[in-house]
Amino acid sequence: MLPCNCPSCGKQLKVKSLVCESCSTEVTGLYELPLLARLSPADQDFIIKFVKSSGSLKEMAKELSLSYPTVRNLLNNIILKMTENEK
Repeated sequence: MLPCNCPSCGKQLKVKSLVCESCSTEVTGLYELPLLARLSPADQDFIIKFVKSSGSLKEMAKELSLSYPTVRNLLNNIILKMTENEK
């Protein structure tokens, strides 16, 4: 899993370089992590399951053995985190 937060201070990390393993080309700069990569592993897992269920909260509730309102709240929380991370 890609680290997203500094182990020392907890602030969000940024990408400084990317390397091609094939030819060793390196691109350096200071880049934001993609929005989905900034979410916790649990939130990323939820989104993957959500997409695989074709966005059906009813199916997600069944798969996670949770009530529909609980799954809706989980999704709302992820949406809120994504909105905050876009700023």
